[in-house]
Amino acid sequence: MKRYIACVIILLVFSLAACGKSSTNTPTATPGGTAAGGGASTVDAQALYKQNCMSCHGNSLEGGVGPKLQNVGAKLSKDQIATILANGKGAMPNFKGKLSDDEIGALSDWLSAKK
Repeated sequence: MKRYIACVIILLVFSLAACGKSSTNTPTATPGGTAAGGGASTVDAQALYKQNCMSCHGNSLEGGVGPKLQNVGAKLSKDQIATILANGKGAMPNFKGKLSDDEIGALSDWLSAKK
């Protein structure tokens, strides 16, 4: 029984450690915009999701370690989502300092449209 509990705890620790793990986060410009450094730029929220959120919330927002996000926009406003992204909530880590304000804004816009 103790061995089983230890295995579950180790699995949980590794699963939560994967949440928010990302490679270098750089804003991606759209064809009409420019990357950081001047002019208008548009952050690719879907790419940010794949880099930072998919390991816990699933490839299709179906959930897993974290809750499903398929209809998150019907439950939470853009501002509420941005606050959770910036500050974290429960087992979810915060992304303030890991993602720029523009990236958090783009991701919260994208997620709030999921209704």
